[in-house]
Amino acid sequence: MAVWNPDNIRDVAESIGIASLNDDVLQPLSSDIEYRVSQVLEEALKFMRHSKRMTLTTQDVAQALRILDIEPLYGYESTRPLRYGEASIGPGQPLFYMEDEEADFEKLINAPLPKVPREISLTAHWLAVEGVQPSIPQNPTLADSRNQELVPKGPGANPNLAAISGADNVTTKPLVKHILSRELQLYFSSVCNAVLDENNEEYRVAALASIRTDPGLHQLIPYFVNFIAEKVTHGLKDLFVLTQTMHIASALLDNKSLLIDPYVASIIPPVLTCLVGRHLGSSPEPLSHYPLRNIAAALLGSICKKFAKSSHTLKPRLVRTCLKHFLDPTKPLGANYGGILGLQIIGGTEVVRAVVLPNVKEYESLVREPLEDEGSPKQLEAEAVLTALIGALQLLEEDTVGGMKEMPNGNGSGESKSQALEEKVGPLVARRVLAMGRPRFVKALLEA
Repeated sequence: MAVWNPDNIRDVAESIGIASLNDDVLQPLSSDIEYRVSQVLEEALKFMRHSKRMTLTTQDVAQALRILDIEPLYGYESTRPLRYGEASIGPGQPLFYMEDEEADFEKLINAPLPKVPREISLTAHWLAVEGVQPSIPQNPTLADSRNQELVPKGPGANPNLAAISGADNVTTKPLVKHILSRELQLYFSSVCNAVLDENNEEYRVAALASIRTDPGLHQLIPYFVNFIAEKVTHGLKDLFVLTQTMHIASALLDNKSLLIDPYVASIIPPVLTCLVGRHLGSSPEPLSHYPLRNIAAALLGSICKKFAKSSHTLKPRLVRTCLKHFLDPTKPLGANYGGILGLQIIGGTEVVRAVVLPNVKEYESLVREPLEDEGSPKQLEAEAVLTALIGALQLLEEDTVGGMKEMPNGNGSGESKSQALEEKVGPLVARRVLAMGRPRFVKALLEA
């Protein structure tokens, strides 16, 4: 026998417009309602026990309904247990009602007045700066934006489910949050094609000049950054494409009308790839990719000079990356060359004195064997790396030349200076430095 009264089911059916409900349907509905109610109560009791309480609240029932994927009841939130009274309207027909709390008018009259609410005020804030939403309390957070995107639009319609079911007139949300005008799309396509045109240098120069000087390219910055990253990722075998992408990045940085700060973190990886990449280009000439590394090093130095003040960790992270590629014996000589250039341009004299000079003697063993291999491609690369290394060390001479007088001829013998220099930087670099015939350079290395 069902606990739930079938007459109650008939009353509910009549209240929603079902005038005649078959008696054969009442019994199954009554059993199903009893099962559903008991299921909700069991889940609600779990919340009550986990909350270390002995009283079941409406909040427990609401949480149980959410767990069972049922829309919770609204308007019954209460921090105190509800009290129900019983009234008899006839023999065997009790009526339960919720007792209202009695209010004492004298207490209400004598109660202190609430605090006066604050006056309404208006303040201005930036909703977006150059297309980037600043993280301030007035703007919605990223989590709020994602939750808003997940909310189905329209009268209870989910676009994805509607599309799967074959419904017509389904509107889908575009992947791009802002739509470029037809003019900007045409401009972006034309500039990219002109920059990558190997046969027309005039078009390349004009396209780069436009990127460097046009003040209305704010919306195209993320597209150019994505274009640079994509071409570097998929064009490591094409030196021309890699070189042109570096020129595009340099033109964007030179444009004083553009705010590049939010995109620096996305520009640096392609530049580092062109600086310290293992294999760049497919030319058989061993030094074909070295001009590209020089361009990338100059671009990286420009980025550090422009954005180091706004990002205090930018220089240390780049120095660590370049030092890793400089001292790694498993890296090719081209990567070592890029690491040396990066350390020289990023940190200047301080980094050369603190990082490069103490490791010169250790690094010398990596280039000694390729230098002894006469006529091989590796010999040319080793010569380029050794030249770059000595060029970085020359910063020490430039830093001290202002406060150093000309060394007298009697200041130590040549043999003692040679031995001291060999102990400092190794015999190979010491011979190259002494052959330059620059006493100030020698003294700067010995005193550093």
